[in-house]
Amino acid sequence: MTAATDQRAADLDEGAKRRAFAVSIAVAVLTILDLSKVNVGLPSIEKALGTGPTELQIIVAGYALAFGLALVPGGRLGDVVSRKRMFLIGLAVFTLFSLLCAIAPSAGVLLIARFLQGVGAGLQMPQVLGLAQELYQGDARARALGAYGASVGLGTALGPTIGGALIALGGEQDGWRLIFWMNVPLGVILLVLAARYFPGAQRPKGRASIDPVGVVLLGLTVVAFMVPFVLTTGQGHDSPWRWASLLAAAAFLVGFLAWERRYRASGRTPAVDVDLFGRASYRNGLIIATAWFAAGPATFLLNTLLLQEGLGIAPVFAGMVTIPFALASAATSYLAGRLVGRYGRSLVVLGLLVAALGFALSLAAAVLSPPALAPWLMAAGLFVAGAGGGSVVSPNQTLTLSEVPVAQAGVAGSVAQVGQRVGTAIGVAGASAVFFTLLNADLAGAQLGDYHLAALGGGGLAILVLLLGLVVALVDQRSRAKQRPSS
Repeated sequence: MTAATDQRAADLDEGAKRRAFAVSIAVAVLTILDLSKVNVGLPSIEKALGTGPTELQIIVAGYALAFGLALVPGGRLGDVVSRKRMFLIGLAVFTLFSLLCAIAPSAGVLLIARFLQGVGAGLQMPQVLGLAQELYQGDARARALGAYGASVGLGTALGPTIGGALIALGGEQDGWRLIFWMNVPLGVILLVLAARYFPGAQRPKGRASIDPVGVVLLGLTVVAFMVPFVLTTGQGHDSPWRWASLLAAAAFLVGFLAWERRYRASGRTPAVDVDLFGRASYRNGLIIATAWFAAGPATFLLNTLLLQEGLGIAPVFAGMVTIPFALASAATSYLAGRLVGRYGRSLVVLGLLVAALGFALSLAAAVLSPPALAPWLMAAGLFVAGAGGGSVVSPNQTLTLSEVPVAQAGVAGSVAQVGQRVGTAIGVAGASAVFFTLLNADLAGAQLGDYHLAALGGGGLAILVLLLGLVVALVDQRSRAKQRPSS
């Protein structure tokens, strides 16, 4: 970030900062919603377009794949060219291809439009965190990230409810189209507001390097790594050869790291400064966020499958089970943003413990309680999980970026979100694969007991991943305690 850019941000009054950040958060929520609200529309899409398991999986995970793929180039271009320009381009692409998703006449068109919709989301999302780093410092930044975390948590958890309501409104055959139509007017409105309120383009001094080779190598690494998980359905249609893609991912990663070191040695700025990963706060924060975003969306998907297919609950009511999670998460996320400066990583450790307990309670309620009570008791367990989750996302975001220079804020935030999207793809694929494998029957012939066993397997895997994140948080907490000067 140049002195000219810092001065531009400093010249904004508090009202202008709030308006700019509010618009950016609204756009972030709109794009995050599409990671979860489409899940409840999958049965409707299957009936309307005749899609198979692999196509349905790509509709969900393909968006996350494209999202993750576009994050780093989006963050890099935002840092060195213009955050406002990339924000507007990303939002325009997202809105345009949401329209194409809504009118898609076939599964093929929907898959392509869904992928390009994810590209738009990935281009604009890094600008949100970059703007937070640019506008706010110290405790004000922690509060801003707390508001961001609360909003994104609400969007993630309320997605199934919103999707279910739109399907109920539009009907089982075409209600899924409303899920995408919703983005179009909101996207247009937010484009107008962003053009007016988002801070103007920075003017970097000298020549800024984009590092296209590094961007391409990182993109190939992400694609090769995520593809086998995107193509995993757990329903017996998956080719074992898809795992060979992980070898390609390892080769691309080695090439990427070697290129970035060489590029930096030449005196130019690489796409990703690999020294970022030498910062324990950044590295550990990435691992914790990846674990959280692997466990949370996977749990929501399993709940949707159990409630809709196992218990026969309508999509709108199945989605409502996540409302307590959303409300609790939003409240504690806002509070945690104000407390993270005092309690640091301890806040994240506590949040992970409470979230794991809540997910376990919800899973126990799903399996052990009578069908009539199951949704209510699951919602109660998710309320506990949400109370913990709010103390994970925004404090961890603050701690992850705490030692990152403002000039690298966009790309550092985008790499962090790549981890989140990779976590989501792996978590959803792994949990759903376990779920369908243990179901051991076609959906039409499965009994409630089969769904209970499948939910135990998939949900147990999600909780295990969350506990792995807890271990990393405890290690990071201990490391910070050793570095703290004694009084």
